[in-house]
Amino acid sequence: MSVVVKPSAPDSDRGRNVIEDDSAHIFRPWVIQGGFQPLAIAGGEGSWVWDYQGNRFLDFSSQLVVANLGHGHPKVVAAIKAQADELCLIAPMFTTEARTEAARLIAELAPETLNRVLFTTSGSEAIENAIRMARLHTGRHKILSAYNSFHGSTNTAIQITGDPRRWSTDTATAGVARFFGPYLYRSPFHSETPEQECARALAHLEQVIVQEGAKTIAAVVLETVPGTSGGVLVPPDGYLAGVRDLCDRYGIMLIFDEIMVGFGRTGRWFAFDHWDVRPDLVTFAKGVNSGYVPLAGVIVGDHIVDTFRQRPYPGGGTYSGHPLACASAVAAITAMKEEGVVEHAAWLGENVFGPRLAEIAERHPSVGEVRGLGAIWAIELVRNRSTRRMWVDYENPDRLAPHAMQLFGACLSRGLLPNLYLNRLHVTPPCNISAADAEEGLARIDQALAVADQQYEQE
Repeated sequence: MSVVVKPSAPDSDRGRNVIEDDSAHIFRPWVIQGGFQPLAIAGGEGSWVWDYQGNRFLDFSSQLVVANLGHGHPKVVAAIKAQADELCLIAPMFTTEARTEAARLIAELAPETLNRVLFTTSGSEAIENAIRMARLHTGRHKILSAYNSFHGSTNTAIQITGDPRRWSTDTATAGVARFFGPYLYRSPFHSETPEQECARALAHLEQVIVQEGAKTIAAVVLETVPGTSGGVLVPPDGYLAGVRDLCDRYGIMLIFDEIMVGFGRTGRWFAFDHWDVRPDLVTFAKGVNSGYVPLAGVIVGDHIVDTFRQRPYPGGGTYSGHPLACASAVAAITAMKEEGVVEHAAWLGENVFGPRLAEIAERHPSVGEVRGLGAIWAIELVRNRSTRRMWVDYENPDRLAPHAMQLFGACLSRGLLPNLYLNRLHVTPPCNISAADAEEGLARIDQALAVADQQYEQE
């Protein structure tokens, strides 16, 4: 049975005031400011949230794929309260137990040669610092990144991003070049099998390295599994190992962006654990503490640490390793271990999401492909299965198309918070969602997809 979550007493007047104040004073990221009206959320517990009218919603977005432990996990909340009673703030030049314990737990989950953690407050900052480290360590300036990627919204992070969110601020920053990663459903290499896609994508990447000048390239930056930006593009076996080999051959650092897929999301602590590939630097955020207090960072390889043993690293921030954030990370990682959350996410992928989404794809002509692993999946929507024309085209990525808004509304009207981007509906609930709630959410998606089917173009 689904977990019954009782919302607090409805308070429509309070909800109305929240929306009015939002409209009057909030400058909202990533959306058109005029006419936007958000859903005002009053509270949440587990995999559910509710509004001020008392309407309950099953959170299949995890709030931008952040809340790996769902809402209001008691152990994490208690740790934040306890740390607040002890010490709320300490500057980065000092140390405290919460900070050192969080760094130790994170490093223990990483490969043996990655033992240090630089804390930041956002994934974008983590990317900025990882790239800075790679450039200073190698003495090179150029960065290679993939299309169908998103790495953040700060200056360097948005420049290396590959998806359309980069376009409006793209000033062609010197030192950034892009390549095509594997995407078999829409293969840029005309591949017919995963093995072909892997081999051709690696050959293409090597060509880019050679043409860009290998001795100028500091790092290759990859989302280990491109998340909502690319549509959960699980790399074919051998691809990440092949990228590692290319980086080693040409003296290039390999940065894995695990901001979205780290800490249990794919059914492993880190997504690269599925393929046993060692990066030089790892960026993380989101799931490290379920997003309860802003926390992110870079896990740094020992060889890169050595570069800065006799000179200062030129970077950092006031809130690096904030005690409240680090205490919540310690509690979250501990809870995930004690409660088997990572194993549960893997089980959900194999036994619930994979099989049920395959059944949904059979029922809906608008579904071109489903793909994913663990607790992160994508439903790729098409207007025609034969031509694979995208359900939402890239021409106007700054706003949701009317039919996409209809699908979003169809999900909300069924009590589901969706994760919708361009031509894809993503399935990204908390990693500890119950099997019953997971089944319920998929059933609601199954119903809502009738809206997408209405846009299907017959042969």
